[in-house]
Amino acid sequence: MELKQLYAEIINEHNLNPSHRGQIKNPSMELRGVNPSCGDNIFLQIEFEDDKVKDAVFNGSGCAISQASVDMMCDLIIGQKKSEALRLSKIFNSMIQGTASEEEIESLDEASLLKDIAHMPARVKCAVLGWKTMEEMLLSDKKTSCASESCDGKNCPLRKNSGE
Repeated sequence: MELKQLYAEIINEHNLNPSHRGQIKNPSMELRGVNPSCGDNIFLQIEFEDDKVKDAVFNGSGCAISQASVDMMCDLIIGQKKSEALRLSKIFNSMIQGTASEEEIESLDEASLLKDIAHMPARVKCAVLGWKTMEEMLLSDKKTSCASESCDGKNCPLRKNSGE
């Protein structure tokens, strides 16, 4: 199997069968992220225990790149401290900008498969949506935030897509 085909299959698998799509009953933090240029929409929830990410899930809709990227991100940050999750986000963004070292890129595990997005400017916002949302959430230190006018923190339209 050709390497590009393997990469495409892994990204497709994260898109079609994400491990972290769902809802946390009582998340420590949650934030909605939107990419208006192509319609990607995610609702990210994180549960912390002793400053470590105990669980991270997302809900919403979007292209294969945005959905795979946020699923891979959740894989990476579970079990990590907030500071490490933010460090990984900076590395991911550097990778997308084409400025990360090979060693840094390797630390991103499967998310490193998205490094060629740097050569596709129209897809960059798709790939970074989940990461930017997580970064904004962790840096704001607010429990809940959503850009939707119809969201009151409990009845977000994106939460309804989780099937729960």
